[in-house]
Amino acid sequence: MKIAVTASSPSLDGPVDPRFGRGPYFLIVDSETLAFEAVENPYVGASGGAGIQAAQLVAEKGVQAVLTGSCGPNAFQTLKAAGIKVMIGVSGTVREAVRAFAGGAAFTEATGPNVPSHFGMGRGAAAGGRGRGMGGPAASGPIPAPSPVSGGDELESLKQQSLDLRRHLDRIAERIAELEKKKT
Repeated sequence: MKIAVTASSPSLDGPVDPRFGRGPYFLIVDSETLAFEAVENPYVGASGGAGIQAAQLVAEKGVQAVLTGSCGPNAFQTLKAAGIKVMIGVSGTVREAVRAFAGGAAFTEATGPNVPSHFGMGRGAAAGGRGRGMGGPAASGPIPAPSPVSGGDELESLKQQSLDLRRHLDRIAERIAELEKKKT
């Protein structure tokens, strides 16, 4: 099965990015062979319509499912219209997520969006400001649910989620420092 996974880097061993439309990469992965194509998301910095355009890009790749942390209303509608399953609350590395999905792990299939419009753009962006793709749980919307795991993998999954959150917080702290430096 051909799967699109939102990714923070162009590697199977990189973390799943929690934002569908604003994640920097989509890894298009064959779930049986793990052969993949890393596609840079050209809509990360779009002032609007990132979810719809990203969903169209993914649909053009012929995927049957998307693995991501969160999916907004416009992207969700576009993916569903294309007949693509949307699995939300996914975390860990791309490789782990694809293997778990292919192995039949009980991921949460979205029945609707799990974040509001403009999720992941950063504070103020929904009011017309320019997003920088730094959003995520600290900026707006709910924290995506942890990905389901089977057997004794819960501890490792929680450790990975903790590491992912620390990295995200580090990026936010760096951005805050940059903005404060510009103020002075």
